[in-house]
Amino acid sequence: MTRASLDKQPHEVASMFDDVAEKYDLTNDVLSLGQARAWRKAVARAVDARPAQKVLDLAAGTATSSQPFARAGAYVVPCDFSLGMLRVGKRRHPWMPFTAGDGTKLPFKDDTFDAVTISFGLRNIQDTDQALRELYRVTKPGGRVVICEFSHPTWTPFRTVYTEYLMRALPPVARAVSSNPDAYVYLAESIRTWPAQPELAARLQGAGWQKVAWRDLTGGIVALHRGIK
Repeated sequence: MTRASLDKQPHEVASMFDDVAEKYDLTNDVLSLGQARAWRKAVARAVDARPAQKVLDLAAGTATSSQPFARAGAYVVPCDFSLGMLRVGKRRHPWMPFTAGDGTKLPFKDDTFDAVTISFGLRNIQDTDQALRELYRVTKPGGRVVICEFSHPTWTPFRTVYTEYLMRALPPVARAVSSNPDAYVYLAESIRTWPAQPELAARLQGAGWQKVAWRDLTGGIVALHRGIK
């Protein structure tokens, strides 16, 4: 398996991420033209992790996204269903409590975390609504969710250019820097089919989250959704 299909069978997606784990962070920096780091900073500000708080970082991969929460003094649990990603992450950050888990059936008790977050992983989970309900279940009352995900550029001419980049420029760039370029064709296609900002907000509300809002980053290429339990 080198590329998952858009019906997002879990074993296919996990296998695809296993294949790209070693160079995943480098590839993301290149393909996002350096924006990935700015997006991670925006997520860290939105999560606002505090000392002694418990933070779940779902679809954490190698735990690059988890580091700002740890530096803030929070107890952060990087969780992912790709064992390849977890192995690479554990080698780089051996002190972190990496946990294998499926976003539709999280291996945590109810009301465990002060904050839950997922960056660029929600669209790869087979059942989006179930994942949002699971994130709600494991969050403490009054706790918060932060979702950072590719979205739909708000300016129509830019949206057209962006779509052309995804489907034409991204695959050859991925071939140059990734260990599995076919995986990035899937990722580009999954971005194109992902719901727009208002629809994702409605699905968060449907899962029980309150005070749902979003903020566009980089012209809507990425959106940061937030909610309170």
